[in-house]
Amino acid sequence: MWSNPMEITMAQEQATQDLLKTPLHALHVSVGAKMVPFAGYDMPVQYPLGVKKEHLHCRDAAGLFDVSHMGQIRLHGANAAKILETLVPVDIIDLPAGKQRYAFFTNEQGGIMDDLMVAN
Repeated sequence: MWSNPMEITMAQEQATQDLLKTPLHALHVSVGAKMVPFAGYDMPVQYPLGVKKEHLHCRDAAGLFDVSHMGQIRLHGANAAKILETLVPVDIIDLPAGKQRYAFFTNEQGGIMDDLMVAN
């Protein structure tokens, strides 16, 4: 363990430096986002406006969610869409080419494990 608070601060600073950064990282920082470690990345969780004003802005105008930290998986084969549809509660089989749908990856009880975007 650390013997003094300065060692803790230095360790936290090093951990932050080791985090990956998305292509929009500088933008998030420049507008004052509160940044936190998430999945190995330095990610924004809140902006100076506050959560309620951010929510209202997205409803009234638009919002941007930086998804560049998310992994990508490519599924191939005749039954790929059918098999994926057993894991998400959205229509995948009829997803037109060049289109995308927002979905949830669910567990055996139907609980949400994570969100994802499915493109065809």
